Parts: sequence; structure tokens; C-alpha cells
Amino acid sequence: MKKSLTTALVLTVIMAFMELTGLPAALLPDINIADINPIYFTLMTNFLFAFFLCWLWRNFVNSSWHFGLELNGICGGLKKYGLPAAAATAAVTVTLMTGLWPLNNTPSALRVIIEGIVYYIGVGIIEELYLRGLLQNIIEKLLKSNRNAALYAVLCTSVLFGAGHVFGAMNLPVSIIMCKILWAAALGVYFGAVYCKTRNLWVPIILHTFIDFCGIPFCFTLESEYPPLAFIASLIVYLMLGIYGIVILKKIGK
Repeated sequence: MKKSLTTALVLTVIMAFMELTGLPAALLPDINIADINPIYFTLMTNFLFAFFLCWLWRNFVNSSWHFGLELNGICGGLKKYGLPAAAATAAVTVTLMTGLWPLNNTPSALRVIIEGIVYYIGVGIIEELYLRGLLQNIIEKLLKSNRNAALYAVLCTSVLFGAGHVFGAMNLPVSIIMCKILWAAALGVYFGAVYCKTRNLWVPIILHTFIDFCGIPFCFTLESEYPPLAFIASLIVYLMLGIYGIVILKKIGK
């Protein structure tokens, strides 16, 4: 058991490091295709490296580790817990489009597919793998004798999930950074709670990816930051999702 958790923790740290730094893919030559920013190919290459590393660990080091990557239960989980995510995504997308209008960029279809769809799918898979599939399970196992183990595991991973968003906002005002940390942490509570309840990792992966699709409108503008209305809407609806996550957690075991 101790060896299993130790290797899982090491893998978690490595995958987090890879996502935050872009290494080792950042050392490779840039890939230039159409109008796609080369950084996206670098990041997605790193996702593949991280996923392959996780696959090796799961198949050759710890084959008993349960991520919950089964097809059974996906539809039921989405039906039961996905509506709030859909509503939040709609609200943020509408306010974002309103704030960015008129759009001032005409990207190629390939750029929209790569930067706005494929990349976000990769983010959803990798982050949920090491945050929920690995770290959240590690903490729960370490605290298995505590009746609130699931709650503590979700809160811990959510705080780290929020803190991880600092690296993409270092050039912004402190108040904006804090709000982004807060809403990311709230989303982490929601994803973690859904995972606790369903024990199917595909459900939070899909919810995470769907919410990230809110960023697609940025492909059609030269702006890189949220307009004030969209920023406020994001903060409010994501905090509400976090509260909903707490409600889900309180029902566990009842």
C-alpha cells in the first residue's frame, strides 16, 4: 500500500511539473502550421508524454490503481450532475461574446479546431488524471480512517488546482489573479465532488472540457483577457458550481 501511494504521488508531481513547465516538449523545435500558435503543439505534445508516462505506470508499476475510466456510468453521471455545468458554460459564453463583440480576428478552421477544441480536450484529460484520478485518490487513501476523507481530499486538490492557475496570470493585477485562483478552486470542488459521487473519471473530464470550451471565442479576437462582464459572470457562476459541489459532498454517505 505504501509503495503504491508513493509511486502514485511521484507520478502526480511529475505530471503536474510537465503541465506547468511544458517540459520536456518545450525543448523540441517549434511546429508551425497555418496560423496556429506553436505553443499549442508544444503543450499538446507534452500532454501525450504525460499520458504515456501515466499509461506505463498504470500497466507496469501499479496495475491495481483504479482511475474510474469505465464507459459504464458516464451518461448517468452527466445526466445527474451536468446540467449546472451546461448552464454555467452558456452564461459565461454569452457574456464573453457580448464583451468581445465585435470580433476582430478571422482564424482558420484548423486553428479553431486545434486551439479551441483539441487543446481543451487535452487539458481536461491530463488535469483530471493527475488531480482527481491520482492525487484525490491518494489523499482519500491516506485519510481512510477519517469520516471526512472525501471532503478533505476534494478541498486539498481544489486548492492546488486553483493555485496552479497563478502561472498563467502572472502579468495581471493581484486582484484578478486572486479571483482566477478562487474560481478555479471552486471548479475543482465541483469536479472533485462529482468524481467522489460517480467514481467515474470520464464524468469530470467531460465536464471540465465542456466548461473550458468557453474559451473558444478567444480564437476570434485579438484580445486575450476576459471583458469585465464576462469576468464577473465567470466568478459568480463558478463559485455557484463550487457551492453545488459542497452540497454533493454532504450527501455522500447519507
